[in-house]
Amino acid sequence: MSEERFGEFVLVRRHEEGHVAELALDRPKAMNAVSTEMARSVSAACAALAADREVRVVVLTSTHERAFCVGADLKERNSFTDADLRRQRPVTRGAYTDVLELPMPTVAAVHGFALGGGFELALSCDLIVADATAVVGLPEVSVGVIPGGGGTQLLPRRVGAARAAELIFTARRLEAPEARELGLVDHLVDAGRDREEALALAARIAGNSPVGLRAAKRALRLGQGLDLRAGLEVEDAAWRTVAFSGDRAEGVAAFNEKRKPQWPGE
Repeated sequence: MSEERFGEFVLVRRHEEGHVAELALDRPKAMNAVSTEMARSVSAACAALAADREVRVVVLTSTHERAFCVGADLKERNSFTDADLRRQRPVTRGAYTDVLELPMPTVAAVHGFALGGGFELALSCDLIVADATAVVGLPEVSVGVIPGGGGTQLLPRRVGAARAAELIFTARRLEAPEARELGLVDHLVDAGRDREEALALAARIAGNSPVGLRAAKRALRLGQGLDLRAGLEVEDAAWRTVAFSGDRAEGVAAFNEKRKPQWPGE
């Protein structure tokens, strides 16, 4: 396993076996609160991962024992003027967007607090694995703002418009069992096992065609909200990007030869 640090607060671990990378939030003294510097580092890490053709799946993790991420750094923001906040907005928005737009499948491993922008980072991933200690929510209206990292758009796509409205308007926190029951997270695991289980899930995903995975993610994301006819056109366009690829040829050959595929990734 190799490690690369992006600034002071973000660590990328590349697991050479299995083509899985971790994007680890590593600001333990602030429970991974997202400062301006940390947001820039998340974006830089995402740019490096997006360009790495060896990485097939990214797992978003935390090095803090009691928190995934508590959201925006309100201590930093308390010192901001209005002009400072306007200048910071593209930086923080960019970090969430860069996680959301990673071209390969992404899995969030959540334990402890995942609140506000912290939960929005998890929502920006394709799948969320949470352990029994997880507490999630979008409490922004309780401090005079609204979710600004995609929460008002991503949460309804998971749980429906009315359920998302109730959760955002009340600003309430949900413990892990209720979060799983309502669909805010996808897998609920024993305390302390979120990273292990998320990495195992990522490894299973990464065994599949990297070209196929990226195309499937693109079709899933671009097709959301479209009518069926338009969605099928999105799917067809994505299908055409893999149908004549080396991965498709290898997949068919491996099936017929009853062996494990050796994906060329092209």
